[in-house]
Amino acid sequence: MPFSFPTGRAPFAVAAAACALALTTLVGCSDGGGGGGSSSATKSGTSPSAGGGTQVTISNFKFQPASLTVAPGAKITVVNNDTTTHTFTADKGGSFDTGDIAPGKSATVTAPSNAGAFPFHCTIHPFMKGTLTVK
Repeated sequence: MPFSFPTGRAPFAVAAAACALALTTLVGCSDGGGGGGSSSATKSGTSPSAGGGTQVTISNFKFQPASLTVAPGAKITVVNNDTTTHTFTADKGGSFDTGDIAPGKSATVTAPSNAGAFPFHCTIHPFMKGTLTVK
């Protein structure tokens, strides 16, 4: 018995609902934030002021500088000059995490209060890596 396609409004309504659900799911997975930021991260919609502090820039899927040294408790502003969302996240221990930083935005974290080397990465693009040294 050959297969026949159903006719009428019901199949169209089911197809339309499936498309709407798929679209809603895709939009929900877009750059809407989240990212599990820690309480030490403060997001900002503008570039950091010239008043000092340490700045890390993200451009072309690279942290600049990839290795930096700061004092314990220093403020680090991460500026995303790339065309996609990134994070600045400690590899271990949750020492710092900006959460998602949208293109053209920035976030500030506080360096750990204890001395040591703290490797970091972008959780969205794990090949992006660097090291924060606190001393």
